Amino acid sequence: MKKVLGILGVAFLGGALSLGGYKLLFEQPIIVEQTSIPSLQTVKANYTPTIINSTTGPTDFTEAAEKTVHAVVHVKNTAIKEVYNPFEEFFGGNGRRKQQQVGTGSGVIISQDGYIVTNNHVIEGASEIEITLNNSKKIKAELIGTDKNNDIALLKIDYDGDLPYIPFGNSDNAKIGEWVLAVGNPYNLTSTVTAGIISAKGRDLEGNTVTDAFIQTDAAVNPGNSGGALVNTRGELIGINTAITSKTGSYIGYSFAVPSNITKKIIDDLLEYGDVQEALIGIEYVNEDDEVQGVKVTKVSENGGAEKAGIVEGDIIIKVNNVSIKKFSDLKGQLSAKRPGDVINVTVIRDGEKLEKPVTLRKKDFETIRSLGITIKDLSPEDMKKYDVKSGVKIIQNFNRLLTYYGVEPGYIITKINKEEVKDILDAKRKLNTIKSPSQPLTLEVISPEGKVERYGFNN
Repeated sequence: MKKVLGILGVAFLGGALSLGGYKLLFEQPIIVEQTSIPSLQTVKANYTPTIINSTTGPTDFTEAAEKTVHAVVHVKNTAIKEVYNPFEEFFGGNGRRKQQQVGTGSGVIISQDGYIVTNNHVIEGASEIEITLNNSKKIKAELIGTDKNNDIALLKIDYDGDLPYIPFGNSDNAKIGEWVLAVGNPYNLTSTVTAGIISAKGRDLEGNTVTDAFIQTDAAVNPGNSGGALVNTRGELIGINTAITSKTGSYIGYSFAVPSNITKKIIDDLLEYGDVQEALIGIEYVNEDDEVQGVKVTKVSENGGAEKAGIVEGDIIIKVNNVSIKKFSDLKGQLSAKRPGDVINVTVIRDGEKLEKPVTLRKKDFETIRSLGITIKDLSPEDMKKYDVKSGVKIIQNFNRLLTYYGVEPGYIITKINKEEVKDILDAKRKLNTIKSPSQPLTLEVISPEGKVERYGFNN
């Protein structure tokens, strides 16, 4: 045992001496240099940064939802339509029978006394309209007027007491990226609120030839939301939800609303005149390429507001009343919210120079009646004197094969529709729009260019 311990001691001593010799003879000392970390230097900036929402939490939609949800109603449209069955007629039956069809949508109460705005397509062809309030009370509604072009309709209900309503906001002030709420009744689910942002303005839907100034949002809108409210976070009405783009018929990301400024103007016209007063600036336009930021004037209408204000061919319209105009839908949206006689300040670029022109808008003196396939215009004083009439409308275009067959061509004067005198193009439009079914009879009294009075009766 002592021998083993002695061997281990000698081995340990030898290892220590070897290690110490290596350290002394071969390994260089390592020097560690410690540097001090300087204190952080501050530099005073020459501006004060603006801090946005530094102390506020996420956007709160509860106040806007509470203000609006009780003012959005469910609209039920009951229509009686005639259905033709040729097989039933072949086997000795009548072949024609009436069938009840029911459609639903939404509407927005806009006044305490019961005026409601919705889409025209929600109530079109209705024989009966029923409104269901948010408290489940059902009330029959009266149709006051419609504007098919912008897909807006005005209803009225009688209610004992003041109704909750949504005030109009200024849709021109709505900003891309601004939070909005869509309030409506999708799939008959009452009092539904969805949120999103405004993703575009002045949107022209492909294939849509009438309304081309929609507000585009990504708030979820589905069948049944049509006619419902698009509101900002203050609970103000900035649009009427109208359309979606979808291959399935359900929401896939984008929805579209008629701006509130256009809606309000339509409603005011319906209440005051019974029809929409369309205002024209008096130009023809074309955007030759994508480089043009604005609306390029290619022709100025004779005696129109633009001509009288000094706007000429080649001018590029870039602003209307300080609202930027980048494409024709922007300009159309501004004009749709104005009336004949209104004065707008139009900013144009001419030879690189900005010019501001006050333009007085003129009344539209022609109208295309799609149901009959004709375009008509008001009579001039010369027409009235030539044909010895006090009122009527002149046909300036005819796409109706039946009228062509009868020999009714451009230049004919329509003096009566269904035995009632025609005052002007708006009166003619109103009378023809009351014909809701092709089976309804239509009679026209016309005067030929040679002055001969002719009468025609046929199914429209």
